[in-house]
Amino acid sequence: MPFFKFQNIRIAGIASAVPTNTVNVDSFIPSFGEEVVNKFKTMTGISEYRKTHDKQTASDLGFVAAKKLLYEKNIDSKCIGAIIFVSHSPDYRRPATACVLHKRLELSKECVAFDMNLGCSAFVYGILAVCSLMQSSDINVALLVVAETISKIVYPMDRSTAMLFGDAGSAILLVKEEGSEEIQGLLRSDGSGYKAIIAPAGGFRNMYASTEPMMWPDGNERTLYNTNMNGTDVFNFTISDVPKAIRDFFNHTNTCVENYDYFILHQANKFILKQLSKKLKIPEEKIPICLDHYGNTSAPAIPLTLCDTFGHVQGTVINTLMCGFGVGLSWGVLSAKINTDSIIPVVETDEYFAEGIINSPNQL
Repeated sequence: MPFFKFQNIRIAGIASAVPTNTVNVDSFIPSFGEEVVNKFKTMTGISEYRKTHDKQTASDLGFVAAKKLLYEKNIDSKCIGAIIFVSHSPDYRRPATACVLHKRLELSKECVAFDMNLGCSAFVYGILAVCSLMQSSDINVALLVVAETISKIVYPMDRSTAMLFGDAGSAILLVKEEGSEEIQGLLRSDGSGYKAIIAPAGGFRNMYASTEPMMWPDGNERTLYNTNMNGTDVFNFTISDVPKAIRDFFNHTNTCVENYDYFILHQANKFILKQLSKKLKIPEEKIPICLDHYGNTSAPAIPLTLCDTFGHVQGTVINTLMCGFGVGLSWGVLSAKINTDSIIPVVETDEYFAEGIINSPNQL
């Protein structure tokens, strides 16, 4: 299996940003009916989520989180040796959004900048990719930005997704430091499940598909440009492959549930988290939840949960096991000790990059 171990690299800071706009799930009662909405809230545990305005992108949320992180940790932007942006919500088809963030954060020309196209597993994949980059180079300080605006590609009358997904962005600071605790992880994927969570149109495979809403096999109306999720396939994957990966991680590292203070899991929904808790015999109090007020935010769900739970906790070192899983299908497990002094409370923002909205050749 692809197993990773890194020494002398630590997670030195985590910041998260969400839009100011809060959408209450009860606002869907006129559209879906009280019974449907109440059943959704009971099953998922979500009562509200955050939604970006039309001009606000995932990178705007990531930028605010990164700016806050660099300020709070007193980091000179010119010392950043790499910035990696992981998301399914880029600013443009080209260039890489990491290059836009590079400009906005005023990073040095000696800084590596590139994107990774991942969703629910973005944080775990991103951390292990950045650590790999740092370990094999002279980069001493790096930024990982994970952000998503899934609300922009859900169909408003789709009962399966319209109330589920929220928008958020996170920035993670990694630094080389002698004597740091090990960061360990494993990564897995199953491309045979690529259709389980998919927006079929809008990419280069099907650029000019019909924009007309149509009825799908699950009884929901949506267009080909909207996110479609096969709930049964996703659930079966989550309660089989994900626990196996965590058990494999335990076996490889000779650890068990009792060795970890907290399990920071992808915030899919409350029912799935409860099932994972039962299968792995993890006490529910060890699994922090923030999806009740932020929804399923995909890429930044893990760092957002850390900021929401520990942003106001000072002077505590927590031994965490983190697991991201979903779209791809893609999943991974990561362990790290994090000082809560490095975790910043969630910030709210309506900020957006006005210069980046290009509607005319004269703007280039």
